[in-house]
This record gives sequence, C-alpha cells and structure tokens, in this order.
Amino acid sequence: MFEFEEYLSLIDDPDHEKRMRELLEWVVQTFPNLKTRVAWNQPMFTDHDTFIIAFSIAKKHIAVAPEGIVIEKFSEELKQAKYSAGKQMFRIGFDQDVNHDLLKRIIQFNIDDKKETTTFWRK
Repeated sequence: MFEFEEYLSLIDDPDHEKRMRELLEWVVQTFPNLKTRVAWNQPMFTDHDTFIIAFSIAKKHIAVAPEGIVIEKFSEELKQAKYSAGKQMFRIGFDQDVNHDLLKRIIQFNIDDKKETTTFWRK
C-alpha cells in the first residue's frame, strides 16, 4: 500500500479517505499477486504489466475503472448493485455498500481474460 499513501493523503474528506483505503487494502489482500502503482492520478493494479483495475475518488463516489469490455459484460450485475456506469467505469457512491463479491468477480475476470495479453490495455 506504500505506493498509494501520497494519493490517499490528498483526499480532503477523512471518511472518503478511509473508505478508499479500505477498498484498496481489500484488493491487496484478496489479490496479493497484483502489482500496485499510481498512474494518471489513480491507484491501479496490474498483472504481468497489463492493466487490471483502477480507482479514483470523486465528490460523491469512488470511480472503479476495469475497462469497457468489463462494464459491458457485468452491466446487469452493476445495475442490480445500483451502481451507475459509464463506458469505461462504474461508481460506488459513498452512501452505498461495496459489493465485494461482484468486485472480486470483475477483477478475476480481467486477470483471467488478460492472462495472454502483452500490452497494457486491451487492443
């Protein structure tokens, strides 16, 4: 988590910082093989130098970016979880619970789907 400390220290709202810290720690503990880094001002996780997922803080939510193909694949489950989604990301409101099961399946999908990928982003 050392890589994320500077990012976390810049979050103004202590409750938002705590929530983001808990989420990032959960990913680190659940997927210990993923590498951590901050790029494009976002904490992100990679596997064999390919992008898996990134998180960023906003005024009313945490943005979760797993790439567009993942948003499409999990669109119904994201709707059921009441997460709003865009083309490349979805939002977990600060007033919403984190659906850890769904998030785990999203991350695992990316790991499995990109195991042969040799570029950072999908082509």
